[in-house]
Amino acid sequence: MSDKPLAGDVAVVTGSSRGIGRGIAVGLGEQGATVYVTGRSVGDGPLTIDTTAAMVTDAGGRGIPVQTDFGDDAAIEALFAQIAADHGRLDIHVNNAFKIPDPPVWGGKFWEHPIQVWDDQVGIGLRAAYVASVHAAKLMMTTDDSRRFMVNISSSGSERYALSASYGIAKSGNDRLVRDFAVEGKEDGLVVVGLWPSQVLTEFIVASIEAGDIELDEEHAETPLYTGRVIATLAADPSRAERSGQVFTTAELAVHYDLRDERGKQPTGKRHPTLFRTPV
Repeated sequence: MSDKPLAGDVAVVTGSSRGIGRGIAVGLGEQGATVYVTGRSVGDGPLTIDTTAAMVTDAGGRGIPVQTDFGDDAAIEALFAQIAADHGRLDIHVNNAFKIPDPPVWGGKFWEHPIQVWDDQVGIGLRAAYVASVHAAKLMMTTDDSRRFMVNISSSGSERYALSASYGIAKSGNDRLVRDFAVEGKEDGLVVVGLWPSQVLTEFIVASIEAGDIELDEEHAETPLYTGRVIATLAADPSRAERSGQVFTTAELAVHYDLRDERGKQPTGKRHPTLFRTPV
């Protein structure tokens, strides 16, 4: 019998080949979860779902890589059909997938951006989260002992200007889904929480700092695993339903649970949500 609180749980993290998604997957793995690691990049390279899955297993869980294009509704449906066939249950679902335009959009005028920027950020960052959540919730409802825990990864860009108009719409929409999913799922025991990480030292952000596109916020910078440890701890918390429908910073929950990242640090956050701060 494992002493890990998420042993026996089945989780999905969308967009987990790298970045925050990788940190979330590994954090769940540390607590014994079986984690479906999803995304488009496969193989033995540094930024692939296969590499993340191996990291989850090394951390103490079980990582299962499934190549998934979150711009394809049929691929999303097939992912959850595979989980149902493999395990017949789902306990934890994390909406993290987001597509950064190539080249990245740092400000500018919305009318100067190609329409594809909207499709990338709202199509993947918001629409795919809704589609995946529909399939996740349906699977959660098939077992009475499912944790029925769902997390949307958002940012302070939902309440203030950041990067681009389409980015803000995607993040605002994710926070709105947290509230409304929680309302609609309350009587069925569905718990939905939104998280705002601060500046996260993902591969992309580190490269952008090195290129001089953005500045390092040394005081508040977080590692991807910081978010993963917060989600894993919250999932295991018997009182998690008290937070359903609310949006938090990663940092405030880390402080509440006295969690630290792999550096031994506990960043305390910079910007805090003002919306969706009361229980449903």
